[in-house]
Amino acid sequence: MQKLALVGASHIHTPGFVKKLKERPDIQVSYVWDRIPAVAERHAGELGAAAIPDPAQVWADGEIAAVVICSETNIHKDLVLAAAGAKKHVFAEKPLGIDARDAREMAQAIEQAGVLFQTGYFNRGNPIYQFIRQHIALGSFGRITRIRHSNCHNGGMADWFVDKDWSWMTDPAQAGFGGFGDLGTHSLDLILWLVGRPVERVSASIHTATARFGPDCDEYGEGLLVFEGGLVGSVAASWVDVANPVTFQVNGMEGNAYVADGKLYFKSKHVAGADGSTPWTDLPPAWPHAFDLFLDSVSGKPYPALVSPREAAMNSAVMEAFYQSAQRKTWVTPMKV
Repeated sequence: MQKLALVGASHIHTPGFVKKLKERPDIQVSYVWDRIPAVAERHAGELGAAAIPDPAQVWADGEIAAVVICSETNIHKDLVLAAAGAKKHVFAEKPLGIDARDAREMAQAIEQAGVLFQTGYFNRGNPIYQFIRQHIALGSFGRITRIRHSNCHNGGMADWFVDKDWSWMTDPAQAGFGGFGDLGTHSLDLILWLVGRPVERVSASIHTATARFGPDCDEYGEGLLVFEGGLVGSVAASWVDVANPVTFQVNGMEGNAYVADGKLYFKSKHVAGADGSTPWTDLPPAWPHAFDLFLDSVSGKPYPALVSPREAAMNSAVMEAFYQSAQRKTWVTPMKV
């Protein structure tokens, strides 16, 4: 049995992670820390763990193999660097860093420590996107010219962030951004993973719709990426959409695919039966959730599917460039990480 600590418990995904941890016979959570003692005490009670006033107790305990960091983004750096210094495996909720420099420093520390790393990008395990990635590699689309992902919901209008535990997610000083960054980071990870080539420059338009979280908390936006070789990518993300029926599209010179209402439509001159007229259902099996992949890896099950710290840092760098572009109203080249 592996011993873990929950270090920071104020992310909106914490309740789901606590549920998963309680269901794992191979995992024991020994400690819970949060900057708000009452939050730590509540989750510690759920997990049968000790609520502690200082995470230094975790770093000093040689029996703790890994940490799950679900804190505010602006304190990720201190926690991740301490965890890496103590040789603890790290799950850090997305995004890794509030900016590119912090994310790069964390990625370097994790790599130097030689510990496992994972973050909460779960779209990679979706059978549809595994299929798309396979067929990009096989050349089924020919030369790809455009790729797009949309990740939108109405959480900003449906009081998802009113709970005091995660209201910080509407404060850019703590979260790094608002709705576009919160949801767009998932779309961005997926596109970067599918394309697998460097980003040359980005542009974005990011806005506030209701201003219910203040004028500085954005709620929706669109980002444009130009990859090496001229491939164009786009990301849509929003907290103020009533529906999001068309979530993905990839266009190539010899095929295309799109996802509508959760169904994949696939067309390729290289694949028998792929005429795009009906949903394509011959898909690979789903991966476990990104969090389960981390817990499995900590318990000794080898999975090649973890997000690397360098990939997570690149996501932070591109997202930072999106926001810089929206502010400056110009193209921006992301910082290299």
